[in-house]
Amino acid sequence: MAGNALSPCDEGFIRSQRPAGTAAPVVRRGLALAATVLGSSMAFIDGSVVNIALPAIQRDFAGSSSAGLAAMQWVINAYLLALGSLVLVGGSLGDRFGRRTVFIIGIALFTAASAACGLAPGAGPLIAARALQGVGAALLVPASLAIIGNVFEGEARGKAIGTWAAWAAITGAAGPVLGGWLVDSVSWRAIFFLNVPLAAATIWLALRAVPDSRDPDAPRHFDWLGVLLVASGLGALTYGLTLAPERGWGHAHVLLSLALGSAALVAFGVAQMRVRAPMMPPSLFRSRDFVGANLLTLLLYFAMSGVLFFLPFVLIGAFGYSATAAGATLLPFSILLGLLSSTAGQAMQRFGARRMLIGGPALAAAGLALMALPGVGWSYWAGFFPAMVVLGLGMTIAIAPLTTTVMNAVPTAHAGVASGVNNAVARVAGLLAVAVLGVVFSAALGGPMQGAPPATLIHAFRWVVLASVVCALASAMCAVVFLQPTPTPARQR
Repeated sequence: MAGNALSPCDEGFIRSQRPAGTAAPVVRRGLALAATVLGSSMAFIDGSVVNIALPAIQRDFAGSSSAGLAAMQWVINAYLLALGSLVLVGGSLGDRFGRRTVFIIGIALFTAASAACGLAPGAGPLIAARALQGVGAALLVPASLAIIGNVFEGEARGKAIGTWAAWAAITGAAGPVLGGWLVDSVSWRAIFFLNVPLAAATIWLALRAVPDSRDPDAPRHFDWLGVLLVASGLGALTYGLTLAPERGWGHAHVLLSLALGSAALVAFGVAQMRVRAPMMPPSLFRSRDFVGANLLTLLLYFAMSGVLFFLPFVLIGAFGYSATAAGATLLPFSILLGLLSSTAGQAMQRFGARRMLIGGPALAAAGLALMALPGVGWSYWAGFFPAMVVLGLGMTIAIAPLTTTVMNAVPTAHAGVASGVNNAVARVAGLLAVAVLGVVFSAALGGPMQGAPPATLIHAFRWVVLASVVCALASAMCAVVFLQPTPTPARQR
């Protein structure tokens, strides 16, 4: 989902953290795990429910000239841009200044930004507050994963990972339904205020049970130039793509934004080869498997994020769903992902990562293609339910071997960095999907989204689905072309 704080390598990042000092007592370890679950859940819930709330947000701001599709895209993109460009820095700050300290700062910042979102008087302030939420998430997410790796050892760490992953699946599944109900029963603003009590409980647990830990070998220098270049490059590129449907591809602002964004990203690539401690070490990309797995991540998450961004608009605007029903549409996807992930991990031992990374994205492409079939008057069970089941199965098959491939492609000492890079790639994929597929959707729509006939909305959505299917199939081809043909069993830890 667009904005979701999970990535293919979150579990690998946890496992890469070395415990520092004596393990915490059992009771305190349980409370520490509860703190990380609650903190991460804030980002997970916001990531999955904001899409459901977008139609209501657009209606609420309908009187404003800045409440069109482009503004709604930026409600998502502002968060993803901040999170994707800063998540590596967030992990480094935790290693250097203390993971509990950075975790609590991230929670506080995320919560303050959430309250600002709930109070936003218009689209502009909401977008700014969403960007601040992304900064908070970039601090709390990697810190929460590092805390688990530090507090738990041996088999207990594996159980903690399983518990954390299970709650991630539960919040991912329940978030859209709860968010939809809040939108229908209270207001879209309520989904942001929900974070306030969660934050209070999380900070109390963190202060009580989480030991502060640092990495004595953490680099003393931060790649602030890399952060500036990648954030400005992605921001300018996204701005140009978002502005193009309204102004036209030949408009000076569009051309200038695309040119500046491209130049900044090229400069980022050059700078990474020259700075002392790059945020994305070029040495990682000497591994063919690492390159292939990250290209696969970019294309697969681009496909999924793009479709799931536009789906609520179509469900509510063309099929007459309530926000609650639109959120419940995603339940089969989330439940399958949560229930079958461990089974997929076991299947990887038998079939090998490469085969599963060919079959999983191909099956996900089939699930996406099924979303193009429903027309006006179709029931959920005949239309979107089969699509969600097939998409959920495809993503379940892909995620576990994708994690393993990325982590096995680099030396153990670089596992945390590799995980952070893959995490950032997944976020950037969502960012680009919303911007690029917004161009596709607007071109097919041929006019403003508000007031568009149901058949026109469905037609535009089918073009988004088609582009996403092509990307999902291309991700399967990445596994064919780049990954080693021999099975890659999971590393024993």
